[in-house]
Amino acid sequence: MLKNKKICVVLPAYNAETTLRQTYEEIPFDIVDEVILVDDCSQDATVEVGQALGIHHIIRHDVNKGYGGNQKSCYTKALELGADVVIMLHPDYQYTPKLIESMAYVIVNDLYPVVLGSRILGKGALRGGMPLYKYIFNRCLTFIQNVLMNQKLSEYHTGYRAFSSEVLRKIRFMDNSDDFVFDNQMLAQIFYAGYEIAEITCPTKYFPEASSINFRRSSKYGWGVLWTALQYRLQKWHLAHFDIFNVND
Repeated sequence: MLKNKKICVVLPAYNAETTLRQTYEEIPFDIVDEVILVDDCSQDATVEVGQALGIHHIIRHDVNKGYGGNQKSCYTKALELGADVVIMLHPDYQYTPKLIESMAYVIVNDLYPVVLGSRILGKGALRGGMPLYKYIFNRCLTFIQNVLMNQKLSEYHTGYRAFSSEVLRKIRFMDNSDDFVFDNQMLAQIFYAGYEIAEITCPTKYFPEASSINFRRSSKYGWGVLWTALQYRLQKWHLAHFDIFNVND
């Protein structure tokens, strides 16, 4: 069934030269048709490693556009290539590429249009090295988001995500922030458009080369997440209107 759909893996990269090869070599190419590497003006040899690996679709930003800006380039290119399923995988090897097939299977077989690789289902997050303060931060934010958005996700903050092309064409992800809150804006848009989201247990690894944001950026992200969830609730109650929840016809 998977062979009847075009599956594209997008790699939003920033300074990933030491982990890109390991991530790339675990991608299941028996089902993946395209790989897109978007380098957000790295200060290392990420692009050169990608070229050496034979990645055909490499986009390099001349200026750093941020995590959200990187994903905008990823999804735009994937849709241009005619992908049916788009899987966003961080090239820092924090998430295992071995779940790509399972995530794609859920979408291709019309079970759910979006799948998240959750670090919180099970007990893998802390065991995998997630700092305790980040775990607590994650759980508190997720609880508030679920209350405001009337959902039951185990977490909103994973960087491992799979989307049907229908979803990406429907929501206006280009209207979102270029910063880290982009991820949560996308999930809010997806729920607002009436789509459901599945989750799959995902082991995770924390190590020096894995990308992470510091406490200050985490705090800014947290406030952005709460504001996004509040925007969702206010619009659901018809008390305000926010353009990010507009949909494409």
